[in-house]
Amino acid sequence: MRIDLSGKVALVTGSTRGIGRAIADTLAAAGADVAVSGRDAARADAAAAEIAAAHGVTARGYAADVGEVAQCTALVEAVERDFGRLDVLVNNAGLTRDNLIMRLKDEDWDTVINTNLRGAFATCRAASRGMMKRRAGRIVNLASVVGLMGNKGQTNYAASKAGLIGLTKSLAKELGSRGVAANVVAPGYIDTDMTAAMPAEAKAALSSSIPLERLGTPADIAGMVAFLASDHASYITGQVFVVDGGLAM
Repeated sequence: MRIDLSGKVALVTGSTRGIGRAIADTLAAAGADVAVSGRDAARADAAAAEIAAAHGVTARGYAADVGEVAQCTALVEAVERDFGRLDVLVNNAGLTRDNLIMRLKDEDWDTVINTNLRGAFATCRAASRGMMKRRAGRIVNLASVVGLMGNKGQTNYAASKAGLIGLTKSLAKELGSRGVAANVVAPGYIDTDMTAAMPAEAKAALSSSIPLERLGTPADIAGMVAFLASDHASYITGQVFVVDGGLAM
């Protein structure tokens, strides 16, 4: 099965590194023009230049803090202005501020909810207008198995990711009649900069709790996103795709 996204324009938030960068690369490799966004303008521009050179597509960098609604709206509007359309929106940007609930500060709750959930709401709202007019579009929101299972010390993060699932299911029902599909990818433990910093013993213990006995890779997540962005997934909407090596089953 070959995934062909030629002629499509994709915006991937939080795509200067890690999972987001892998998603942007994979979509570009399938032929999509890509808007790369992150908080740091220079980093976004550099990532976009590398993606364009590697895959022969058009790629542009955008600076945006998705914790700010106005910046989310401006980001989508800029992409539509520069590329002429937006076919695929991938909400990948997210962060953590972990602590046990009795120690969790109000600002840490607000920061996580605003970035992970409110930011996705704002970009979805802005992107949905053009998608509905064109009667076509794909929205893929990155949640987490923590949003399904919960996790100690992550009440804010789990709430934001569970909320993202509810948001996406509602979007699927609202936008389906206009040809717009919305789905969730829920990663498990992925080998990124954060997990790379873990002690070897902790990483081994974590891997042993996963039926496939390894951490996932950013490419594992990117492949699922690319599938959902493609015509192969044209009859799929409102679903949660758990990519976790069997951890949450």
